[in-house]
Amino acid sequence: MTSLVARAPARLDFGGGWTDVPPYDAERGGCVCNVAIELHAVVTVRDASEDGRGSTRDTERPDAPSLDPGSSTLATSDNRLARAAAARSGLPGIDVSIATEFPLGAGLGGSSAAGVATLGALAAWRGECPAPGWLAEESRRLEVEDLGIAGGRQDHYAAALGGALALRFGDHVTARRIPLSDATIAALESRCIVAYTGQSRISSDTITAVLDAYRAREPRVLGALDRMRDLAGDMGSALEAGDLDALGRLVGEHWVHQRALHPAIPTPLIDALLAAAGAAGALGGKALGASGGGCVLAIAAEGREADVRQAMAGLATPLTIRIARHGFEVVRRAGAPAVTAGAPAA
Repeated sequence: MTSLVARAPARLDFGGGWTDVPPYDAERGGCVCNVAIELHAVVTVRDASEDGRGSTRDTERPDAPSLDPGSSTLATSDNRLARAAAARSGLPGIDVSIATEFPLGAGLGGSSAAGVATLGALAAWRGECPAPGWLAEESRRLEVEDLGIAGGRQDHYAAALGGALALRFGDHVTARRIPLSDATIAALESRCIVAYTGQSRISSDTITAVLDAYRAREPRVLGALDRMRDLAGDMGSALEAGDLDALGRLVGEHWVHQRALHPAIPTPLIDALLAAAGAAGALGGKALGASGGGCVLAIAAEGREADVRQAMAGLATPLTIRIARHGFEVVRRAGAPAVTAGAPAA
């Protein structure tokens, strides 16, 4: 059987989301701090002529990598993305399927991870080794141009590069990998408590409304975005120093400005989760992604991790968080073309 399996990670956005979205990024300069996590979009490409199946599907695959026991149940994603990516690739006679290790619509950058994994897998099928910057930008183009999904760039870079990133957006994108010590990684995995609300995000509509307010130069939105951008820069410095206490406080301040962008961003459940986490010993927290639901992050004070986790578990579903040190990668290849030179560049 000729097949190839590849994957790309989801992410936690500590701060600066929304400032990576045009036209803000080009006009005022955006900044994002995020970290990739070991919850993946998994893509399988195989030669459809060998079994006569169709070109794109969203069914679970028996040959997809098994999940870590602590991660969420394997779910399948909408195959519109697979169809659009296959059409862009111009590869006939292939079967493409996408599965995810995270809840769909969770605010973890899942659709971007799926886009990066799919385009990377198709490039690898052609025998190419795509540069991370190319993957990130092509994945964003796929979302915006082919699927009509409004959004920024940060998720695509997290999926393509992995690790912790300090991202700057303007005339061009600068992606700096933040060095993390083993002790900082262990502390992040212990003290970052993430819970899934079970509610769907309002990503595209909310982004459009916020951008309309930005274009109208509403002072509330301008001030919030500028402060979120600056906080993201401070977060990168705190991460590099291994200062999770400072990171937690910065994330808490970020949420004050993030929730002010639009009334749909906070929900009663999100507010209840963050209040419970704070009472149990969290230094700060925020909703992930565009919010309106999805996942909530709280950063616990050292020694209060179990208390915060228990408090949030009473209201939502906890997710196991491990830092992904690698971005897009091919994890299995059986009879597919070998990688060659001449791959797309960043």
